[in-house]
Amino acid sequence: MNFYKKTLAILALVVPGLAFASEGGHALDRAPDRSTNMAALQNGAKLFVNYCLNCHNASSMRYNRLRDLGLSEEQIKANLLFTGEKVGEMMTTAMPAKDAKAWFGVVPPDLSVIARAKASPAGTGGDYLYTYLRTFYKDDTRPTGFNNLVVPNVAMPHVLWDLQGVQAAKFVEEKDPHDHSKTVHKFAGFEQVTPGKMSKLEYETAVADLVGYMEWMAEPAAQFRKKLGVWVVLFLTLFALLAWRLNASYWKEVK
Repeated sequence: MNFYKKTLAILALVVPGLAFASEGGHALDRAPDRSTNMAALQNGAKLFVNYCLNCHNASSMRYNRLRDLGLSEEQIKANLLFTGEKVGEMMTTAMPAKDAKAWFGVVPPDLSVIARAKASPAGTGGDYLYTYLRTFYKDDTRPTGFNNLVVPNVAMPHVLWDLQGVQAAKFVEEKDPHDHSKTVHKFAGFEQVTPGKMSKLEYETAVADLVGYMEWMAEPAAQFRKKLGVWVVLFLTLFALLAWRLNASYWKEVK
């Protein structure tokens, strides 16, 4: 364990909850595991193409790789290609980077490996995305009309607002535990302002599917790698057993 990991471990014990806070100070929720649920991953791919690919690239992923999720080439063409792309092309947005920067202030990041890039001591990249996509709230002071608990003052608009609806965040003022002469602004829950197309449970399920797809996209061979790893461990265990017995056989006469 290196110095950085040791330091985090010590701080996690000394300051409870520190290792589980996001960059915005909000604790991350654990993302449901969708790694082996093909129907959920297919739904996540549909949501990704419909809601994320309008602004973000996934330039390391080809559409035809979605066949690994059980989709046929015809299904990919009929349900996931809308602007004349070919099945063998990369998943890229039609939005020019220049326009994106003018509208949002920054060029939206490529999402090919975002689920791996956002992993931290606070949680996995999936935990980060799952919490992030569920914690947008109404904020009229922001250009997009929304803010986010995980990324305060986020530039990204809440693209899933029609599914989730609009929620307001409630905050309370509490005394700073480290300095009782000061107060801290603490999150105290959400309040639904207007309903969306989905119920709370349906929306959280949809977000879990979307995040599951982004985790799969970040490493499509992950499940094969894990299965192969099991066989490698079994082979090495058998090899070690044979080597041990052969060693005993070779040296028994010497003893």
